[in-house]
Amino acid sequence: MNHHYILAILLTLLVTCFPHTTLAQEENTTDTLCNNLELPEGMQAHEIDSLLSDWQTRNFLTFDESCETTGINPEFDAQTYAHRLSRLPNVIEMPYNEIVQKYINQYSGRLRNSVAVLLGASNFYNPIFEEALESYQLPLELKYLPIIESALNPTATSRAGAVGLWQFMIVTGKQYGLEITSLIDERRDPIKASYAAAHYLRDLYNIFGDWTLAIASYNCGPNNVNKAIKRAGGVKDFWSIYPYLPNETRGYVPAFIAANYIMNYYCDHNICPVNTTLPMGTDTIQVSRNVRMERISALCNIEEEELRRLNPQYRTNLIPGNVRPCTLRMPTAAINAFIEAGDSIYVPQSEVLNIKEVPAAAKTGKSSKRSGSTITVRRGDTLGAIAKRNRTTVSRLKKLNGLRSNNIRAGQRLKVN
Repeated sequence: MNHHYILAILLTLLVTCFPHTTLAQEENTTDTLCNNLELPEGMQAHEIDSLLSDWQTRNFLTFDESCETTGINPEFDAQTYAHRLSRLPNVIEMPYNEIVQKYINQYSGRLRNSVAVLLGASNFYNPIFEEALESYQLPLELKYLPIIESALNPTATSRAGAVGLWQFMIVTGKQYGLEITSLIDERRDPIKASYAAAHYLRDLYNIFGDWTLAIASYNCGPNNVNKAIKRAGGVKDFWSIYPYLPNETRGYVPAFIAANYIMNYYCDHNICPVNTTLPMGTDTIQVSRNVRMERISALCNIEEEELRRLNPQYRTNLIPGNVRPCTLRMPTAAINAFIEAGDSIYVPQSEVLNIKEVPAAAKTGKSSKRSGSTITVRRGDTLGAIAKRNRTTVSRLKKLNGLRSNNIRAGQRLKVN
């Protein structure tokens, strides 16, 4: 099925599934919150739309046409929900109450189509999350926090400026070792951000000794949780301090419990996960010199969009290896081509001090002069497409390579200047 067609279907399904406004909540009444839910930002329309337009989603998620369900969300009694939550193999307590039920209703009802997409996308990220959490000996059920933080979108940006799967603010990100400059933002790096988040969560648990309080403080900060504890008379229990927490945080823990529920019991609610085709194996290489993504794309037979998707931490098309060694992730074949290209792939030293960067998605201005550069012809390439990518002409390419016709083949090496 055509990827753009799939995206159009998904967007159509989701367009009516999200509230676009939040409702005010009374501070001291649980009943009011039950009637006026404030959904976590990661489960609101703009974040899901971003996930659907993500390169990885478009290329590796497809509807399961063989999945047969009625599409009807069945109703269960309170005892069933409570029993199911109690059966989850979790360390973190997952109590059932009316507030949790309201969030379960959201996930299984109006948000059921987004849950189908998130179930597919989780296959990309759960192994990364679990490895990071395990390295800090944390409960693995914390892997569901990014669902309510970012809707599993590694480039998600909140209204407050939090970025990435785990939604780090700049100060906290830097505190936990993430590099954030004009050229690099490691909050967008799924692996590094996951280890930073695990470290942060461990520290929060060490402060409060309670996982629900640690999760609440991940959302609003430990100072706000401590203030709520004081206002509640010193009781260190989430449900006791609940009325004194910020509005969004009141819903954060119940939404986390509901996310754990729906990601495990989606079949009982007739939700079909979208199919996931895992990307080809990738590996990393360290670069210690400046290199540009468009240059890598041309010489290593990898699309720029895929390259940026595999390396979301770079905010521009420049990988600044001259500043410090930088990690570059690519499919194995592309890494082999990178090594084979040798010095020709790097930004010449004479140009290093004169680089004026633009955002990665923007068009660059005048091209840099190259010397003796070659590229590998990609499948489906034409001389015209190669000439356009390398800012030259078809006649010049034919002259440089001694070509008598426009016929070229995949894998062929061509001089471009």
